Amino acid sequence: MAGKATVIEVGDHDVRVSNPDRVYFPELGATKLDLVEYYLAVSDGIVRALRERPCMLHRFPDGLAGGKVHQKRVPNGAPPWLETVRVEFPRHHRHADELCVTKPADVIWAVQMSTVEFHPWNSRRADTERPDEWRIDLDPMPDCPFPTVRRVAPVVREVLGELGITGFPKTSGGRGLHVYVRIEPRWGFSEVRRAALAFAREVERRVPDDVTTTWWRRDRDPRALFIDYNQNARDHTVASAYSVRGVPRATVSTPITWDEVADVEPQELTIGTVPARFARLGDLHAAIDDVHHSLDTLLEWADRDERAGLETPEEPRT
Repeated sequence: MAGKATVIEVGDHDVRVSNPDRVYFPELGATKLDLVEYYLAVSDGIVRALRERPCMLHRFPDGLAGGKVHQKRVPNGAPPWLETVRVEFPRHHRHADELCVTKPADVIWAVQMSTVEFHPWNSRRADTERPDEWRIDLDPMPDCPFPTVRRVAPVVREVLGELGITGFPKTSGGRGLHVYVRIEPRWGFSEVRRAALAFAREVERRVPDDVTTTWWRRDRDPRALFIDYNQNARDHTVASAYSVRGVPRATVSTPITWDEVADVEPQELTIGTVPARFARLGDLHAAIDDVHHSLDTLLEWADRDERAGLETPEEPRT
């Protein structure tokens, strides 16, 4: 059942939330208002993760019991204080004015619009064609258990350390792990993707029994961990830090420390548990913007690999 609308005061703005009692997660009985309260509890973290990035919204107008809508464009009728950023899609001769979060009220407005998941670009509106975020996606294949992720993550940290780079890990909200790195916005998507592939191949060399960088899914060992460098391609997005996932347990893509990798249980990080964790620990990604790293060495590795005959698979067109 859906109750009367309620108005939520969020900073300088009031956001009207319709149908606050509508159940979004039937397994938990969690409602739209529960989702609003979750995002308010982690507002500093989710705004930091989304700030000034084009953002795709994964909406569930009828909760998880209904279908999912992938929405790029902010609809007509949005409040005047909501900010957007225009991105172009040359292949289709189209553009989209996407949500550009700058404050908590923007997030709560999106939840009012039935958004569960937030999927930002890895670039910002100052220059949407030059990413400032490199994403390392440890993506288990169907028969790859989480202990493999636990083994590979320290190798990722080791290689980053040798490069003098600080990585910020988080659970994916699913079966994998993400590591985010702030980079200097000097390169386009293609070069960031090349650097990400060179990094993935170095990790693969160190743990070849666990990791694959094989491009075609059908050719990968189903027991392997795929390092999905393609998440750095243009218009490829993944759930942000603190984004709830549209799954029955309402898991959250949650920042963790490197020391937690050995023991973390991703399924225990949910809308019911993360607010207390956030209140206790704060945002573990709070320092992510302090240093922006260079990709020069990784691009040298990419050149080396290509000279050795290792191809860079063609990137998707947008």
